[in-house]
Amino acid sequence: MDRRQFFSQFRYLSEKSGIGGKIKSQPEDFVVMEEPLPGIFDGKKHAIFLLKKCNWDTMGVIKEIAKRAGISHREVGFAGTKDRHAVTYQHISVPVVAKEKVESLQIRDVELRFVSYGRFIKLGHLLGNRFRIIVRDVGEDAFEKAKEIIRELRGKEGFPNYFGYQRFGERRVVNHLIGKLLLQGDFEKAAKLFLGYADGSMKGDEARRNFWETGDVDRALEEFPRFLRYERTLLYTYKKTGSWRKAFLSLPLPIMRIFIHAYQSYLFNLYLSRRIEELPLNEPLVGDIVVQVKGGMPYRDRTYRVTETNINFVREKVGRNEAMISGPLFGFAMRRANGIPGEIEMKILEEEGIDLQTFRKLPKPMAEPGGRRELLTRPLGMRYGYVPGIGMCFWFFLPKGVYATSVLREIMKDH
Repeated sequence: MDRRQFFSQFRYLSEKSGIGGKIKSQPEDFVVMEEPLPGIFDGKKHAIFLLKKCNWDTMGVIKEIAKRAGISHREVGFAGTKDRHAVTYQHISVPVVAKEKVESLQIRDVELRFVSYGRFIKLGHLLGNRFRIIVRDVGEDAFEKAKEIIRELRGKEGFPNYFGYQRFGERRVVNHLIGKLLLQGDFEKAAKLFLGYADGSMKGDEARRNFWETGDVDRALEEFPRFLRYERTLLYTYKKTGSWRKAFLSLPLPIMRIFIHAYQSYLFNLYLSRRIEELPLNEPLVGDIVVQVKGGMPYRDRTYRVTETNINFVREKVGRNEAMISGPLFGFAMRRANGIPGEIEMKILEEEGIDLQTFRKLPKPMAEPGGRRELLTRPLGMRYGYVPGIGMCFWFFLPKGVYATSVLREIMKDH
């Protein structure tokens, strides 16, 4: 399934036609600047660097930095993953003893600048990201169309907070399928899909197809290109242990968890799409779980349930942008909705043939408690303009975990 086909199952909120166009025609068209938590600069045991990268995925460049600096990649901290096909800025932490070595590194398409001393940066240690995105090949009426869509969605209190395509695979849209197989305990089928699925557009696809047809691990180790480092790690570990389960557990934890998170994200997108079809996104209903908002930022660990008693109070909070209705990030400790929203949640689980405790049965590093995520997102400081001869440019800030591609999807209506 290609990206367009995959996302066609998720509904748009606005029915107006989009501006069309293309993003990421060039890496410089998609610029991301991370806004870290101020607390990362507290302490003296780690050196904080600003990492600028292009044509690198975050884990790939982290491992390269660690290798050249002579430290473990687990000693390099970062707050979140960033797009590969983009120019991105984010903060990383390394042990103080590695500061000078890291400062001297020269890696293609990578710049490292020492910023300060501080603490080890963990996943989630950021406020959000600032974006500057160029959309090329738009029509002459693109500005007016964008203006109409943005005006309409502001009136509906925001954009659908879908997880973007990066969550499911830049080109091979299979991460969520692998995640479901891992949840079901079928590590062999998950490995076959991870190693063998090919869409014909990437280097190494012939080697993948050969593995899909033969399952020959030795041949795959000979044929898989060196840049498929995680696939090769999986193959080497399986050859050594004879266990696909142990092979998956040999992957770096952030990579291993990508698959489970992708499946969670797929289920959330399904819920959001069905909610658009059946129920309002900005009007709380009895049984909904709402997320507290402060200064435009959602606090997903601060939630409460809508009841017959407090519904008018919650409506006022939502109207003042002090609360947002949430959808499910399914997991064993997730706070479940009741009423009609809860019925939609349970129907999705039934259709998928899983229950919340399934997320507890995963190997310990991959077990997922779940949580809640706001259904709508409000880009802050959004500006846009028409650039003659190029297209349109958009500037905005999004809280952590919110995808710029999902905002643009509603405006572009073509991917």
